[in-house]
Amino acid sequence: MRSLVMLIVIVFISSCKPEIKVLTAQEVIDTSIIASGADKISAAAIDFDFRNRHYSAVRNNGKFSLIRITKNETTETKDILSNTGFERFRNDAFVIVPDSMAIRYSGSVNSVHYFAVLPFGLNDAAVKKKLLKEATIKGITYYKVEVRFSEDGGGEDFDDVFVYWVNKQDFKIEYLAYSYHVNGGGKRFRKATNERIINGIRFVDYINYKATNASTKLENLDKAFENSELKKLSEINLDNVQVKLLDD
Repeated sequence: MRSLVMLIVIVFISSCKPEIKVLTAQEVIDTSIIASGADKISAAAIDFDFRNRHYSAVRNNGKFSLIRITKNETTETKDILSNTGFERFRNDAFVIVPDSMAIRYSGSVNSVHYFAVLPFGLNDAAVKKKLLKEATIKGITYYKVEVRFSEDGGGEDFDDVFVYWVNKQDFKIEYLAYSYHVNGGGKRFRKATNERIINGIRFVDYINYKATNASTKLENLDKAFENSELKKLSEINLDNVQVKLLDD
């Protein structure tokens, strides 16, 4: 009888345990956007310097203007990517740019702005998200989210693939990797560093790595990082970051 009572108690306690919710890739990214303050970027003006160029972005009510300014002793070149397309100005004079080059310049401008404000942009219509198996790096557990892009709306490099490692505790992206096909293609792995919060928005720099073994799969670059099988290529540092929230 006593054994029967104990069995009933164990069954009762087990049935009362709360279910552990399994998040979807969409829920992980949604939570990461809020945790990083990236939801504020849709109505903000952001300025920063990167590799001797000045970048400026204004996003408001679905309209956007992404700017890159390059200066030398005599010339200021301003590249502007907006809802209406790409434009270039040299010393404030409009410059006609062939379509083939406009696509190239647009991609270059967009890429810097894209990485600067992650995870903002990961809910764009062309983004397709998939939850991969959880990973552990340096003793910390991460959600692992793969991102691909639809050809329609995914830009010139729609076939690039990204993987994001999102800390399960605070939902911040601490590592990312991507494969690309331009200039011969390749894979990169980035570690976020120098976190700072500016007007409620998280900004980071990155240490940029590549695999010493070209056959390493994109989703396995975290293991290669743990095993010291990646080579440091560069540092991605944003300087003089300024943020103005347009809803204020």
